Amino acid sequence: MKTQNYANHRQLVVLFPLLVLTLIGSCVNLYCSWGDHHRLYSASLIVVLSFCVLILMFLCRIFALKAQDRAIRAEENLRHFASTGKLLDPRLTIRQIIALRFASDDEFVSLAQEAADKSLAADAIKQAVKKWRADT
Repeated sequence: MKTQNYANHRQLVVLFPLLVLTLIGSCVNLYCSWGDHHRLYSASLIVVLSFCVLILMFLCRIFALKAQDRAIRAEENLRHFASTGKLLDPRLTIRQIIALRFASDDEFVSLAQEAADKSLAADAIKQAVKKWRADT
């Protein structure tokens, strides 16, 4: 596995384009079935099911990410508390805390303080990390 860094830390989810193509195909099928009353019902059901699966994919992704975000906040709060004896600055947003997880222990506390003081964007925090801590 390659060493993780700012340039390669994002992952691509291929399910979304496939579901969009399925929804488009089912809409085309519905359009072609419009005059045929025998196929219209099943074509409309396929459109509804395709749409529901697309929504389900988004909800599953969002719910899992919310749980992951809470776990990251707790981990980084513990990490900051272990280093300083204090919890993370409450001005930090969840996006900033998520970006801080890539900072090494040497730069974590100072970068967290800088992020809170200057309201750095998550992308700016990731770019400011000198020694990347991989999220494996």
